[in-house]
Amino acid sequence: MALKAVHVSDVPNLDHVPENASLSLYSTRFSKGAELNREAASKAPQFLVIGHRGNGMNILQSTDRRMKAIKENSIMSFNSAAKHPIDFIEFDVQVTKDDCPVIFHDDFILSEDNGIIFEKRVPELSLSEFLCYGPQKEAGKSGKSLLRKTKDGRIVEWNVEKDDSLCTLQDAFQQVEPSLGFNIELKFDDHIVYQQDYLIHVLEAILQVVFEHGEDRSIIFSSFQPDAALLVRKLQSTYPVYFLTDGGAKIFYDVRRNSLEEAIRVCLEGGLQGIVSEVKAVFRNPEAVSKIKDAKLSLVTYGQLK
Repeated sequence: MALKAVHVSDVPNLDHVPENASLSLYSTRFSKGAELNREAASKAPQFLVIGHRGNGMNILQSTDRRMKAIKENSIMSFNSAAKHPIDFIEFDVQVTKDDCPVIFHDDFILSEDNGIIFEKRVPELSLSEFLCYGPQKEAGKSGKSLLRKTKDGRIVEWNVEKDDSLCTLQDAFQQVEPSLGFNIELKFDDHIVYQQDYLIHVLEAILQVVFEHGEDRSIIFSSFQPDAALLVRKLQSTYPVYFLTDGGAKIFYDVRRNSLEEAIRVCLEGGLQGIVSEVKAVFRNPEAVSKIKDAKLSLVTYGQLK
């Protein structure tokens, strides 16, 4: 796993990174999540390498669209990522209807029974119902089929080279290499308008697990949901909070999600520590990097163009 850092001025086209671009990478591990705060961000530049959903996102082959990797967002993928020189793993946390934080990326869990496709939102399931999908920890026990919906709406099997059972946030704390930091994405559906009371209830359930099991692990929170990011900062001051944004690569009803300038404003008004941006937004608006630096905010980027 490698991270390439280039000067935006060296990138003439949005979809092309020159082969001879200068490289710069500084990797460090933090002893405590609280040390990655705004004061630290204002010091000497540091580059962190973060494994997206563990050992990288599943790679889709162009021929059959079958996912040929370790299943993302699983204990197996997290510990596989820990074998590489990385600092953090990123994963998505949602909360079941009986208040258990679990790790799952998609908004819906899809399954097939007798040729009929069923879909459920994670918050509509109890923990026991959630864990019934996919491979089971108990030897000889079969779980419900687990499918995925692609961006173009097709339903595909979740075929991976190495499969693993679904897991809870507590499982991750207890079973993943303790030197590996956690970037916990607070996952919410883009198409739902959430009430503050509901957000607080969900965030408190997540924070309870974090404070009970976090110990000395480095932890940062991030979320595309601006109100969730602001609230988790109000509910705790131990761990840094980052605002996730597409920076205008996609347009949302909530204007706070549509530009790096809005992301900066959200961070400054809410006392957040930094921004996690789709790298296309940085290439399209390189001037925003100076604004982020002047605001003493940290910047993390993601996306295929990295």
